[in-house]
Amino acid sequence: MRPYLPLNALRAFESSARHLSFTRAAFELNVTQAAVSQQVRMLEERLGTALFKRLPRGLAMTDEGLALRPVLTDAFDRIEAVLKRFEGGHFHEVLTVGVVGTFAVGWLMPRLKSFRDAHPFVELRLLTNNNRVDLATEGLDFAIRFGDGTWPGSLATRLLDAPLALLCTPEIAARLSAPEDLINETLLRSYRADDWMSWFTAAGIPPRPIRGPVFDSSRLMVEAAIQGAGIALAPALMFDHEINTGRLVRPFEVEVHAGSYWLTGLKGKPMTPAMLQFSQWIVGEAASGGQTRQTRPTPQYPQSA
Repeated sequence: MRPYLPLNALRAFESSARHLSFTRAAFELNVTQAAVSQQVRMLEERLGTALFKRLPRGLAMTDEGLALRPVLTDAFDRIEAVLKRFEGGHFHEVLTVGVVGTFAVGWLMPRLKSFRDAHPFVELRLLTNNNRVDLATEGLDFAIRFGDGTWPGSLATRLLDAPLALLCTPEIAARLSAPEDLINETLLRSYRADDWMSWFTAAGIPPRPIRGPVFDSSRLMVEAAIQGAGIALAPALMFDHEINTGRLVRPFEVEVHAGSYWLTGLKGKPMTPAMLQFSQWIVGEAASGGQTRQTRPTPQYPQSA
């Protein structure tokens, strides 16, 4: 059984501690200054210690007051945050998802409206990254990553295969009649050093030194290609819009598989209703695009009670 908590007295103390004034605390709480002073004195009597030093021009906190204030401020802030999520008589659940930037812009953003329409009471918070993410320390519910699906401590569900292809402007493509012509071009690189070597092998040409700029994001690398800075090797699926509008072309059909996009979550983390809704939605969206959804059994996340 939870012991009696003097909530009014705790609110009076917390407000007075923030303002260092009973008068300003009374204005915030919409009560009289005498009522605030009385509530604080009752709390001090219950705790057996003074929380404030009464000064001629306001208040100063004692060591005991300084110890109590941050605990109460945090508790009241969390209560307020939860109450705000009951807007319109419905509980709004927050879902925080880390997303590699290329996938966020090229695939997820055009589909977000359908998720919002289907789940209007889920507040989705997207944090982009360059594929380096820590689910636990960053407080993420999910992370969408590019790779082979093996990340320690994580469960992974494959969403999309994303083979790499050459992308460049139409002007550069006009100079290329065979893969061997790349020797005269600037080749833009990602942080994955082996991608170009794999493409050369798939194209049946000898490898050559790559001395173009290095980017930590395919999105940034392809933007450089759009500006005419060189030829990018990137997941063409993420740049359908740029290809369809003629800003980019694929000079050759050769593709290499360097990884897939995966929905990942921490092992053992209970699934909230919002997490379940998002995972089902994004897996369904990926499947509807004609992509193979899994190469391994779908991981079963534990559900919260």
